[in-house]
Amino acid sequence: MYSQAYIDYLVHFHGDRDYFECHELLEEHWKKDERGHRNIIWVGLIQIAVSLYHHRRQNFAGAKRTMQKALAILTKEEENIAQLGLNYPSLLKLLRKQLALIDTYQPYKSINLPIEDPALLRACKQRSTDKQLVWLSASNLQNDAIVHRHSTRDRSDVIEERQANLLAKQNNR
Repeated sequence: MYSQAYIDYLVHFHGDRDYFECHELLEEHWKKDERGHRNIIWVGLIQIAVSLYHHRRQNFAGAKRTMQKALAILTKEEENIAQLGLNYPSLLKLLRKQLALIDTYQPYKSINLPIEDPALLRACKQRSTDKQLVWLSASNLQNDAIVHRHSTRDRSDVIEERQANLLAKQNNR
C-alpha cells in the first residue's frame, strides 16, 4: 500500500532523525516518475525534512524558507496526505507551530509526524527494528555524521556522474 521509500523516509524521520537521508530517499522516489507527472506531495515531505535539517544546524533562514515552501505545497494536498496515512489537520498544525519556533529562533527539537494509519505505523516500527533504529528517539545533536551530513558525506559517485555527463556533452559537440 505504501512505497518502501516512504516507509524508509518515516523510519529515518522518527528513528535516527537523519533528515538528509529522508531527503535523498524521497527525492529518488519522486524522480522515478516522468517529468510533468511527478507527485508534488513528495516535494512537500522532502522540504519538511530539509527544514528540520537546517533548523537543527541553526540555519534559521534556510529552515524558515523550506518550511514555508512545505506548507505552501501541503496546504493544497489534503487528500494526498490522508492517502499517505497522515492526519491532515494535525500535520498542518504541527508544521505551523514548527515554523513559529523557527521564526522566533527557538532551538531545534525533534517532531513526530501524525501517522494515523495503524498499518503504516506497524510497518514503520517493524522497519525501524530491522534497521536497528529506536522508533521516536530524539535527535542526537552530538552526532556530526547526521547533523552535518551534507559536508561529511561521500560525494564521489556524484562527482563521477557529473564528470561523465560533462564528457558526454563535450563529445556531442
